[in-house]
Amino acid sequence: MNRTTAGAASMAAQWPAHYVAFDLLRLNGTDPDLTAQPYTARRAALEQLFTDHALPPPWTLCPSTTDPATATEWLEWSTVGMEGLVLKNLRGTYRPAARAWRKYRAAHTTDAIIGAVSRSLTDPATVLLGRYDPTGRLRYTGRSTVLPRPLATTLPARLRPAGEEHPWKGQTFSAAWGTKTALTVVLVVPELVVEVRADVSRDSAGRWRHPVKLVRLRDDLAPADVPLFGDDTTTSLA
Repeated sequence: MNRTTAGAASMAAQWPAHYVAFDLLRLNGTDPDLTAQPYTARRAALEQLFTDHALPPPWTLCPSTTDPATATEWLEWSTVGMEGLVLKNLRGTYRPAARAWRKYRAAHTTDAIIGAVSRSLTDPATVLLGRYDPTGRLRYTGRSTVLPRPLATTLPARLRPAGEEHPWKGQTFSAAWGTKTALTVVLVVPELVVEVRADVSRDSAGRWRHPVKLVRLRDDLAPADVPLFGDDTTTSLA
C-alpha cells in the first residue's frame, strides 16, 4: 500500500502497517556483523532483541518453526490472505544479492470464465479469465500460465470470437505484472468455464497477482455457477 500520497494519514488509519522481522544482520554500526553466522544464531539474536526490549506493535516477530505439523497448520492462514511459507536453511549464512530461501505458496483450485486469449485464437499462448461482479459485469481477474501444447491445440475449437458487445472491448491488458507493455489479446464469447490453481495473492483491484495454472475444462458448469468477482471461495487446497 503506497503511503506517500496526500491521504497517507487516513490510509494508515484504515490499513495500519506492521514491521514483521524475520532475520537480524546487524543492530547498529557498532554491533558485530551477523551475516556470517548461521540462521539459527541470527534467529536467536532476533528473538533475544524482542525479549530484551519488549518491542510492541507495530514491531512484530515473524513466527518460525521446525515442526512440520505446525507449518501445516500455518498453511490454513491462506484463507485470510497469507501467501504461504518461507523455507530457510538453519545452517545457512546470509548471502547478499542471493536468494538463500524458498517459498512454498498456498494454492487452491477454483473456477473462472475464459474471456480472451493471448497471441491468437488459432494458437493461444495463455487465457485471460474473468468473473461476474454483483452488478452482472464481467471483470478481469487474471491470466493463466502458458498453456500446455495439447490444450493449446484443442482449445480453439471450444472458443468463439466475440463481437462488439464484449464487456472488455477497448480494455488493455499488461503483458506482465507491474509493467505497462500491452498484451496482444483476442476477445472470445465468455461461455467456457475452467478450473484453475491459484495462490491467494491479489492486487489492489482484487485480481490474482500471479499467473494461475489451468487444471481442466468445466463442461459441467455454466458461467453463472462461477464464484463472483472478489469471492475467495475455493474448492480444495493444492
